[in-house]
Amino acid sequence: MAHFAILGAGAWGTALALVLAERGELARLWTWQEEHAAALQQTRENRAFLAGFQLPALVEPSADLEHTLRGASDVLLVVPTAGFRSMLEQARPFLPRDATLVIASKGIEPQSLMLLSEVIEVVLGATARERTVVLSGPSFAKEVALGLPTSLVAAAHSNELAMRVQRRLSSDHFRVYAGDDPIGVQVGGALKNVIAIAAGACDGLGFGYNTRAALITRGLAEIARLALAKGGHAATLAGLAGLGDLVLTCTGELSRNRTLGYELGRGAGLSEALAGLGHVAEGVVTADSAFHLAERAAVDLPICSEVYRVLFEHKPVREAVRAVLSRPLKRE
Repeated sequence: MAHFAILGAGAWGTALALVLAERGELARLWTWQEEHAAALQQTRENRAFLAGFQLPALVEPSADLEHTLRGASDVLLVVPTAGFRSMLEQARPFLPRDATLVIASKGIEPQSLMLLSEVIEVVLGATARERTVVLSGPSFAKEVALGLPTSLVAAAHSNELAMRVQRRLSSDHFRVYAGDDPIGVQVGGALKNVIAIAAGACDGLGFGYNTRAALITRGLAEIARLALAKGGHAATLAGLAGLGDLVLTCTGELSRNRTLGYELGRGAGLSEALAGLGHVAEGVVTADSAFHLAERAAVDLPICSEVYRVLFEHKPVREAVRAVLSRPLKRE
């Protein structure tokens, strides 16, 4: 039986495996750490990243990349952005030529400043574009694992491919919409993490709901500007991968990026705030990538730029907020 291969056994990869198993699909869940795979096999629980949820029999954890990929009809790519290219290079010899590639990670590659779909084309060849889909939207892994209603978008250059993934993943509580703008979906999924750090910092400073609402709104405008510069569509950012994911990540208590910003706003140093998280905060890597990508594309991202300066130039949070608020007045 053809199966799903999930590359990345963090919280989100595990939650997707649970969704697939509930649909009766076999999901092979790959982790690069042999000891992690052994723990998953023995305890049938991902205690490191998504504790409290038993792995069904249809979920097969493994550290063997060839075994995970052999015969897969769909490959879900769910590793942190910084390791995305190296994972693809390892997987390349074993990837079935006709397997659909579903990007479920969110970010912009450091140094190259590429979207993850662009990394796929470089590593696997230009033809891989025709079998690549981007899956994104407001989706905390824990809530998905609990079976709470969740909606996402699967976007591809091929409408037929997007609809195929839509049908393959959807259930009565995990609803997937089909989209045709993978670029806009990726930019929305990446930059919302940076804006969430800013939102958390404002909360940590004790600012109110007015501030948060304004920040989310202006943050969305920044995301749309960069998406347009990359060839995406502004309308995409009004949907699940833009506004939906942004609101969730800026307001939800389960948001690691918002939590990081909150601790920074309360006066914690970056290393201290990161240590308290225990998991990756993708917004830190993306803040650096987005800042330099915006410079390259000549796109104005004032909020993202100030987050970059707080994280990498040690600018005090209050000064960063003041810099955004003191910008010249202009039309909305």
